[in-house]
Amino acid sequence: MKLEYLPSGKIINTHGFRGTVKLESWCDSPQILADLKTVWFADRNGYRPCRVLHASVFKQFVLMDLEGVESEEAANRLRGTEVFAARADLPVEEGSYFISDLLGLPVKHADSGALLGTLSDVNTSGVRDLYIVKNQKGEFMVPAVPEFITKIDPDDAVYVRPIPGLIDGGED
Repeated sequence: MKLEYLPSGKIINTHGFRGTVKLESWCDSPQILADLKTVWFADRNGYRPCRVLHASVFKQFVLMDLEGVESEEAANRLRGTEVFAARADLPVEEGSYFISDLLGLPVKHADSGALLGTLSDVNTSGVRDLYIVKNQKGEFMVPAVPEFITKIDPDDAVYVRPIPGLIDGGED
């Protein structure tokens, strides 16, 4: 099931005394978060919109003025709050996917079709993303590069061509 609202960042601090919030961006770049006209907050009834009055990138963070947040105290109450973006508001390049759409997909061997496990997480902290695959023996990581990831079908599976020894130390 594709999520309508995707986690896109977190309010980590205030900036100044007029209600500006400082966000850690979880998007491919902070500019994507800064370009949003509306962010969404999760609450017990689902998601509620909040209009972005102004936003800019500051170092690797986003500074954002939100409708209804007009004081440092109001901004401080939002500290630690996740912000979401509507799927339709986020740009996706051809051949790219939202991580949330890939999590839980079967991971299959590109040549044999054998099930290798399930995509459980994507580590985005390095130069290249790493796909973390879990199976009954544990977990292994696959670099998200064409040499290893041969095909991604978000309605079917992630197809990989692992190097020998990558999965549980045996021949693959």
